[in-house]
Amino acid sequence: MDAVIVILGPTASGKTKVSIELAKQINGEIVSADSMQIYKFMDIGTAKPDEMEREGVEHYLIDEVNPDEEFSVARYQETALGYIEKILSKGKTPIVVGGTGLYINSLLYNINYSETVSDWELRDQLKKESEEKGNEYLHKRLEDIDPEAAKRIHPNDIKRVIRAIEVYKFTNKPISYHQEISRQLPPKYRYIPIGLNIDREILYERINQRVDIMLEKGLVEEVKKLVEMGCDKNTIAMQAIGYKEILRYLRGETNLDEAVYVIKRDSRHYAKRQLTWFRRNQDIHWIDVGNCDSTEAVIENIKNYVASIGIFL
Repeated sequence: MDAVIVILGPTASGKTKVSIELAKQINGEIVSADSMQIYKFMDIGTAKPDEMEREGVEHYLIDEVNPDEEFSVARYQETALGYIEKILSKGKTPIVVGGTGLYINSLLYNINYSETVSDWELRDQLKKESEEKGNEYLHKRLEDIDPEAAKRIHPNDIKRVIRAIEVYKFTNKPISYHQEISRQLPPKYRYIPIGLNIDREILYERINQRVDIMLEKGLVEEVKKLVEMGCDKNTIAMQAIGYKEILRYLRGETNLDEAVYVIKRDSRHYAKRQLTWFRRNQDIHWIDVGNCDSTEAVIENIKNYVASIGIFL
């Protein structure tokens, strides 16, 4: 069974730099598992590595679709598997890299999303309910029909709350049931999940600094260009952290200082949720980045771990 390295962790934990250096050393190519880097024209706010930063390493699932396109987990899984196969056919090692837990789980556990339904009318109706009655109201509806999913999904994660309700409405079974059934089929590849862990205070400081750098690089101008292209608050990609706050600033609904404060705060909260999500997975090998004095030390740790389970890169 072919091996696929998976580098995961919270935002600003150093995944990009580590994965690119690792790819250079082991003749690898990278498949992104970031739900925002898939969008074209959204580079600064997603911390997307540019051509220079990629150092010649091929990246897939970056700049895949336009900002107004829906990109489901099912579509991610199907596309990512195609790219993994392509990388292996070249005799190279696939490295999946990112912090979107749903994307990563779709690969690790072979969750079958293709048989579930799509009802845009119901989705619009549920979204309207959340806007009129609040996110907690919709989350309570989910809790009544699928307590297991409600425990896992944050009330503010409206997209996933709606999806879980939608699946139940049409199959009369909770989404957790469908996911459990599909997990019983083994994945095609041997995934080796490796998490980058970092002290919470250091991580939060990195996040704050990253937001400042985004502003210096031109985040406000990037959002302005997206608005000129026709993107607004209802555009899927514009609901991402960093974009929706700057959009509110451009619409005169807040000032820039407040927008930046909210971006930093919500990015820290997001990192915390990412860690909570990943720490439920007992299969992840965690590397404490703080105990490594360089990127090279992190990579050596990764290679030593992979060798210890019988895989030599």
